[in-house]
Amino acid sequence: MDLFTWCASTLIFATLLLLTSRGGSAASFTFVNRCDYTVWPGILANAGSPRLDSTGFELPKDSSRSFQAPTGWSGRFWGRTGCTFDGSGSGSCLTADCGSGQVECNGLGASPPATLAEFTLGSGGQDFYDVSLVDGYNVAMIVEGSGGSGVCASTGCTTDLNRQCPAELRVGEGDACKSACEAFGSPEYCCSGAYNTPDTCRPSVYSEMFKAACPRSYSYAYDDATSTFTCTDADYTVTFCPSSPSQKSASYSATPTTMVPPDATGYGSMGYSGSGSGSMGYTGSGSGSMGSGSGSGTMLADGGSWLAGLAMGDSTRSAYPSVLLTAFIASASFFLTLAFIYL
Repeated sequence: MDLFTWCASTLIFATLLLLTSRGGSAASFTFVNRCDYTVWPGILANAGSPRLDSTGFELPKDSSRSFQAPTGWSGRFWGRTGCTFDGSGSGSCLTADCGSGQVECNGLGASPPATLAEFTLGSGGQDFYDVSLVDGYNVAMIVEGSGGSGVCASTGCTTDLNRQCPAELRVGEGDACKSACEAFGSPEYCCSGAYNTPDTCRPSVYSEMFKAACPRSYSYAYDDATSTFTCTDADYTVTFCPSSPSQKSASYSATPTTMVPPDATGYGSMGYSGSGSGSMGYTGSGSGSMGSGSGSGTMLADGGSWLAGLAMGDSTRSAYPSVLLTAFIASASFFLTLAFIYL
């Protein structure tokens, strides 16, 4: 084998190694149940995204279960409570039922009220995620990223809003808490009709109550600035009933945002706005850019305006491809130089 052939073979091998290392960067989702009762998580993949290994499953207390999701996957997770299923897996749930009549949701979304975790995994870029209360609340939930680079902040709602829920929003004996949109159905609360623009859709006294209790969660349709988070090449843990946030999420317990007293129309002046369907393409009572609500869709590329400008972190997971790329470039330069001299 002459020097030129050897150099070419080495370059091809290095290229394949580089591509292989990047192609294996799928994320894992781990669901943890710290509630003192069983939770039945539901999973809905966005249109165009493959379904994961399950669309719904039983998660007993003090247990966990993990799934792999490919790069570019987008969808949502939620926890169903008060479920009753027979031996064949047929039944229903008291809150956040997906209407399939089975443990598996089979492509159906949560029936409000439901606490939602929404994700779009980046294709070679950032992941976007949020926890939304736009469709109401049924169980406490936090999302934590690990092994990634970037902001990677924890988000969610650790407060039991069922205990604080106003009577007009309460479901049953405090089983869940409706959104004002679901409870009253008026355009002012649903950010629909004449109220579907940034100038006319404003937070209500009810969404401000949600925001005060859970400052990092979506409280209404366009609550983007403080509610959408990013990370790159991370794995994620979704915890139900997080009794004590981990050290990483300790900063989550930030001072809640100050509630603005409502004006004569019952709306505050926080200035957030939005319509019923968001950038991820979900329709219904959506949450702004990530699009909380029923349905499915695809995420738009322009998401820069949502993001908080926070400090960057370190990541061994994302550093490895960078180191490999640097070594690849150096090796390619060296071998090409040798080939040029030889020829």
